[in-house]
Amino acid sequence: MQEHVVVIYPHPDDESFGASGTITSFREKGIPVTYLCGTLGEMGRNMGNPTFATRESLPEIRKQELIKACDVLDMELKMLGYRDKTLEFESREEVAKHLYQYLEEIEPTLVITHYPGYAVHPDHDAFGAAAIQAVGMMAKEKRPTVWAQAISRNYIDELGEPDILNDIGDVFATKLDAIMAHKSQADGMLAKIQEETQEDIETAAKTWLGIESFYTWQF
Repeated sequence: MQEHVVVIYPHPDDESFGASGTITSFREKGIPVTYLCGTLGEMGRNMGNPTFATRESLPEIRKQELIKACDVLDMELKMLGYRDKTLEFESREEVAKHLYQYLEEIEPTLVITHYPGYAVHPDHDAFGAAAIQAVGMMAKEKRPTVWAQAISRNYIDELGEPDILNDIGDVFATKLDAIMAHKSQADGMLAKIQEETQEDIETAAKTWLGIESFYTWQF
């Protein structure tokens, strides 16, 4: 039984597309979840479908979308204030120390983050690596389990099958609500999936996102 879960991703919507079903399952059991979100995703290319954001308005829009998604998921949100698309250039030591301070205060039993090298986006890889380094800095008796999420196309070929497969079908409606909270990003992505599958949005999204998988990180 987990006592407190900390989710560490770099962008608004990473939590909703990646782990919101798992988060919902924990919250339904009364387990507190805290999200350490690295940036506001302010350099993202998606501006809504049809377009409703501008480069100037996108940071505040994505901030409000993030707050709404975390309300849907009933989890605490801490925005860490890094600049989007620059995390790979930050000092990993300094980012790890920053995350470590939160982990020492919260004392989670589980951390969920990206699997470095298998998370597609440089921000994902860099923030996941810093998160794992931060956990590694903790005393062994306090160190939480880490679930690392790989999303690259080759991850199963190189890492083998994930050891954690969460079928989140019973809470998928909440996952979809969390995704849809990120309207500037979600509408275009879901429309593309719907076009490719010729299914309604919920069915298409469930086929794509109905299983959340993770690897247990070995220190």
